[in-house]
Parts: sequence; structure tokens; C-alpha cells
Amino acid sequence: MKEGKSFKITKREGFTAYKCVRANKAVGGMDGIDFEKYEKNLGNNLYKIWNRMTSGCYFTKDVKGEEIPKQNGKIRLLGILTIEDRIAQMVVRNRIEPKIEPIFHNDSYGDRPNKSALDAIKSERENYFTIRWVIEFDIVGLFDNINHEKLLCAVKPHVSEKWIILYIERFLKVPIVMSDGSIIERESRIPQGGGLVQF
Repeated sequence: MKEGKSFKITKREGFTAYKCVRANKAVGGMDGIDFEKYEKNLGNNLYKIWNRMTSGCYFTKDVKGEEIPKQNGKIRLLGILTIEDRIAQMVVRNRIEPKIEPIFHNDSYGDRPNKSALDAIKSERENYFTIRWVIEFDIVGLFDNINHEKLLCAVKPHVSEKWIILYIERFLKVPIVMSDGSIIERESRIPQGGGLVQF
């Protein structure tokens, strides 16, 4: 860690985040840079992310919006981030996930580390013989209606690092650019498909 940096983020955290993003086989976003291009200058690219994040001047690029039809005829908005933005978000996610993860109920399986849909099915089979009722619920339009300020208020009690809150707020508010060039400014929407917003 160099002297004079505002935020204590290690280079190793950046490299670990890169490996997580690389394992997910993410595609490039608005800048059109895929992993093949990104990795031609990997060391320098990771250094730039680290340098900007530690000095407080990392800003996310616009999110590429893609509308995907759902089986019920409705549309799901996916947000496709640039590779460097995925890495930056993964740095934040890796830092806060160990703090927030213990809060969740043990039988919660959605996008949690070391848990999958198969684990949920296994739990359901085990519970079948002891529990006589099931409650199913779905929050309609959850990602389209999450209030950014309320989300930040829910996160702040569990996170002491100011830089994490700073970057979460920046990640949430970056505009979505659709394929037709239209821009969606965000106050309460979170597109599915990002790294951090799935915690």
C-alpha cells in the first residue's frame, strides 16, 4: 500500500476480483473490450483500477442495457458492465460479503456463495417430511423498484469503510444506455446482471 492513498485497498484484492470475474466468463460492456483485449495489458489495467479506487476517483462507465423477454411475456432488463467495472464491483463485493452474509437465513439460496438451486432442492426434499406447508412469494418488479437511498441505509450499519458506501452509491446511479441510444437515468432501478447488486 503506497503512502498518500485515501482508501486501503490492496492490489491483491484487485487481482482476486479479476479472477472471480474471469471465472464467470463475463462479456464486455459499453466500451466493447472483451477479455482477450483486456488481458493483453492485464497488469497495467489492474493497476489503473487499483490506483483510481484507492484515490477515490473511480467512476463507473455507463451500463449497457439489454431487454430479455420472459416466459410470461414481460421484459427483464439486464445490465451489462464493462470488464473493469465488474472487477471494481467485485472488489467491493468481496470486501462486504463476509460481513453481510451471516445476516441471511440459512435456507436462503439466491445468489449466495457456496449455495445453488440444487442446494435449495435438496433442502426442500429434506423438509418435505417435517414441514406440512410452504409459503411461496415473489416481489414483482423487485429490481425495477429498489430505492437506492433505502438500500444504502440498509447497508451502512454493516459497513464501516466510507469508500465502500461511496462506490456503492456510484455503482447504483450510473445511467443505463439502451441499444437504441436512449438513456435511463437511475434513482430506484437496479438492472440484473451486475456484480455487486446481486449480493
